[in-house]
Amino acid sequence: MPLVHRCLLNIVLILVGFVVLVVGGELLVRGAVALARRLRLSPLVIGVTVVGFGTSAPELATSLVAALEDAPGIAVGNVVGSNIANILLILGLAAVMMPIIVDRSALKRDSVVLIAATLAAVAILFLGEASRLAGFVLFAGLIAYLTYVIRTSPRPEAEEETAMVGAGRSAAYLAGGLVGMIGGAMLLVQGAVALAEAAGVSEAVIGLTIVAVGTSLPELVTSVIAARKGEGDIALGNVIGSNIFNILGILGLTALITPITVPADMSVRDGGILLAATVALLVVCRTGLRVTRTEGLAFLALYVVYLWMLWP
Repeated sequence: MPLVHRCLLNIVLILVGFVVLVVGGELLVRGAVALARRLRLSPLVIGVTVVGFGTSAPELATSLVAALEDAPGIAVGNVVGSNIANILLILGLAAVMMPIIVDRSALKRDSVVLIAATLAAVAILFLGEASRLAGFVLFAGLIAYLTYVIRTSPRPEAEEETAMVGAGRSAAYLAGGLVGMIGGAMLLVQGAVALAEAAGVSEAVIGLTIVAVGTSLPELVTSVIAARKGEGDIALGNVIGSNIFNILGILGLTALITPITVPADMSVRDGGILLAATVALLVVCRTGLRVTRTEGLAFLALYVVYLWMLWP
């Protein structure tokens, strides 16, 4: 098959994988929200776990499949690239649409976890390996964080409407979403790896850009919709929750299942940019407790510069 035809076929596989991932993520989040309401979890817990973490489900499926198929550049690049895109691209775009007001108490709690998780990711990039022990520590940190959030959040009274959502339907949504995400991830990884080989571009670059942005589509949609509705705090919480889960949950669980060797071309530069973007986000949030349109534009400009640095 000619090179052009192979590239087109791989692009189609990537696009189909994106679509299936997004649909699967939507079903998973819908089922998880219904189940959380039946269990009388508070809106805060639903937001942190279901919205923030649920929208990271495509990244989880993609990184797991990539690691199992011996594509570490995509497995790690997906996490690092998604976190950078969440801050600079997604939150930047949301802030341009509507300035974001920051919840001081939530920022105080989540910022410590976010910076600690980011430092752990940078250390893994620097050491060049995510061992099973590192994966265990990261995943244990996620469990501890979730336990703290659930225990310190008030449980609301049961709502009459929640009884209308059947457990069977919730389970069907969850199962359908899981199947969709695994299938979409397999198509996405297969197409991305083949495209990288055909185009002479490293797996790390593909993982940091195409795969990372593609699997961040749920966060993008959620944040943009929230910004348009004037719910900037949801957009911010979605990004922070997703970034925490990407590192502690996705990288942790993936390394726990199969140790990952970080590709040599995924340099300390990428970890440095991730750390810088995270620190910039927290500094901006603490300054005036808002993310302005000007700051959002600055984030978008920095993301364009980062993409320019990646491509040879």
